[in-house]
Amino acid sequence: MANIHPSSIVDARAQLADDVVVGPFCIIGPEVVIGSGTVLNSHVTVSGRTRIGCRNRIFQNAAVGCEPQDKKYGGEDTALEIGDDNVIRENCTISIGTVQDLGVTRIGSRNLFMANVHIAHDCQVGNDIVIANNVAIAGHVWIEDYVILGGQAAVHQFCHLGRNAMVSGLAGILRDVPPYVVCSGNPASPHGLNLVGLRRHGFSQECLFKLKSAYKALYREGNLIADAGREIEALYEGCDEQTLAHLKHFHDFVVGSARGIIR
Repeated sequence: MANIHPSSIVDARAQLADDVVVGPFCIIGPEVVIGSGTVLNSHVTVSGRTRIGCRNRIFQNAAVGCEPQDKKYGGEDTALEIGDDNVIRENCTISIGTVQDLGVTRIGSRNLFMANVHIAHDCQVGNDIVIANNVAIAGHVWIEDYVILGGQAAVHQFCHLGRNAMVSGLAGILRDVPPYVVCSGNPASPHGLNLVGLRRHGFSQECLFKLKSAYKALYREGNLIADAGREIEALYEGCDEQTLAHLKHFHDFVVGSARGIIR
């Protein structure tokens, strides 16, 4: 049976693995499922149709599975899904989805959300992401794996952040951020590739060279997206498998961006 502090209120219909730890003054709703090894420190509220995976750590005053901050929300049966091994620090808020989108907010695994992070309704957040203090993620945002967001950054609704991108503190993201790119400012603008992060993730020198060429094609003055796309495709020839996969991802992200990319 889960280790539940006597001051906490856990609905009898909630499903908690036997080794879940629920600290003092937590509230857990009837549709909540919490996996093995997860720890709720204290004063944590988990509500809505929320499924939390294994070995997550949720710190005090976090509100997980809360109703969307959206006037269109009318109590529909929507959900939140959280993977494994996440750290959700103090005062974070993570909302369930809305019927105007997929109906579910998704958080992957091995993410670190520092204090006061807000993840709004219908966001799709990948794996191995670091979001620093006081970052606000608006509704319908997609964040791919290995993204880093600096403190007090804000992401506009419907934006898409590509894998291994790095967003500086205080940045305002109004358009899509291509994979592997560093950006800063409000509105955010690109400042080259996230070379330190890419090297840490094992990107080869050949891959970095090709991605630099793709970046230059994309951001060359006067170059249209269609023209840049063709130049990036021309870089495919002779690439090894890993390099080709990253180039294609960069190309497809940029060419397929519905909102437009940062400039």
